[in-house]
Amino acid sequence: MSDRTVFRISGAEAQEFLQGLVTNDVANLSEGLVYAAMLTPQGKYRADFLLVPDGENILLDVAAPLAADLKKALTMYKLRSKVEIEETDLAVTRGLGDAPDGAFADPRDPALGWRGYDGQPGDADVDWDAVRVAALVPESGIELTEDSYILEMGFERLNGVDFRKGCFVGQEVVARMKHKTQLRKGLARVALEGRAPVGTEILCGEKTAGTLFTQAGDQGLAYLRYDRAGSDMRAEDATVHYTP
Repeated sequence: MSDRTVFRISGAEAQEFLQGLVTNDVANLSEGLVYAAMLTPQGKYRADFLLVPDGENILLDVAAPLAADLKKALTMYKLRSKVEIEETDLAVTRGLGDAPDGAFADPRDPALGWRGYDGQPGDADVDWDAVRVAALVPESGIELTEDSYILEMGFERLNGVDFRKGCFVGQEVVARMKHKTQLRKGLARVALEGRAPVGTEILCGEKTAGTLFTQAGDQGLAYLRYDRAGSDMRAEDATVHYTP
């Protein structure tokens, strides 16, 4: 996966450092990969990533376009912590089926298979967009943007947030959204007739109902305002159907 960057977080306080910043419980690294995000103080998405056990260290697997900003943010919070953050040349591979030795199950959804960081050969012929759409999994820089709130994007379902672990950056906003009776907007899988560019506005009648993102076959991912979403919407020349 040439679109990923892997950092190595090392030092005596590496786990404690990350625990106070990210949305998930870093202690779960004892069981495998941990999916988490770093948020702004206002509770909006900054980056999502997978944390990987690496002996006494922790690897951080993030989308390459987000890597520089994330490293800058981590460095800002590091202060005097006994932590080092370095970019590695490790390549990320992934595949379906049984995980090879040294690889890890993707914690977001079993449909996403496994990820490797030690030269395991991946599956080159998988349509990963189709896998993501079927499993309702957002992608960094496509569905997940600086305007995203992680609960609207399904992070609780995707094992990306832990409300028992203690404080993290942006926690108060996330906690308030958690205790709302119901989210009014969010990521949804829709049925499609036709196609439209990623980012196309979805209309229900004359009203904006959301935005269409990744498409695979006759399905897609959309960010919808639920009170306006219906079974017969349009995104340019595509017909969009949503059934709660």
